[in-house]
Amino acid sequence: MTTDRKEEFYDRLKGIQAGMLQVGDRYLPMSPNLVEGDKTIWFITAKETPMAKEASKGTDARLVLSSEDKGLYADVSGHLSVSQDREKLDEVWNVVASSWFEDGKRDDDVLLVSYQPRSAEVWMSEGGTINFLYQMARAQITGKHPDLGSNFTLQF
Repeated sequence: MTTDRKEEFYDRLKGIQAGMLQVGDRYLPMSPNLVEGDKTIWFITAKETPMAKEASKGTDARLVLSSEDKGLYADVSGHLSVSQDREKLDEVWNVVASSWFEDGKRDDDVLLVSYQPRSAEVWMSEGGTINFLYQMARAQITGKHPDLGSNFTLQF
């Protein structure tokens, strides 16, 4: 069952445009990127950003995700490091990243960062706002707790 939950976590993570990455004492909005079959979460940043400086040290970080559309809420603990893998950069390059770099993925300032998740506290729900409102109304009528999905911990 844990494998199924991990797969569902990664499936829901696909297409999430932003999360808050805590590096040191700062929270930074970052766009997570995935590659099919690869459990690493990839970030693209500029070389002199706080994230780049922390990643160059090989530091631990937290990624906080919240997506009503995907029904995924998570607090992920993991490890950041710099990657020199140009093929991986080609795989994760996207329109969001291209908006930040004048010379595209060949810009000298582009830095690829890998994030290796270790554990995550995860909440998954279905139906977004409509289901939430329904569950709240149902709870008021029946006196039963609302069913807002599942909560579990993952180890990667």
